[in-house]
Amino acid sequence: MTDKCSMYDIGDKEVINLTDGQRLGFITDADIDVNTGQVVCFIIEGRRKLFGILGKEPDISIKWEEIEKIGEDIILVRREPAGIKRLPEKRFYY
Repeated sequence: MTDKCSMYDIGDKEVINLTDGQRLGFITDADIDVNTGQVVCFIIEGRRKLFGILGKEPDISIKWEEIEKIGEDIILVRREPAGIKRLPEKRFYY
C-alpha cells in the first residue's frame, strides 16, 4: 500500500474502535484545516433509527490523533467508548 489515500478510498473502509471492538461505521466526511491543508478529523454519519423515521444518532467525530492504523479494508482507532451501556445493578434484599 502507498503512503497516499484519497477520500474516495477512505470512505470504503470500515472504522473499528480498538478500545471496545465496536464497529463505528464508514467515513462520510472530513474536516480540513484550510490554512495547513491537513485533516483535522473524519466524520461518521450517525446511524438512522427505524429507517430514518425516528431520526438518527449523533454523528461521530474521529480526531486524526485517534487513528492507529489505516489498512486496506479497515481503519483502526483508539478512543473512549461514546456511551457504555451498563446493566442495572442487581440488589438482593433478605
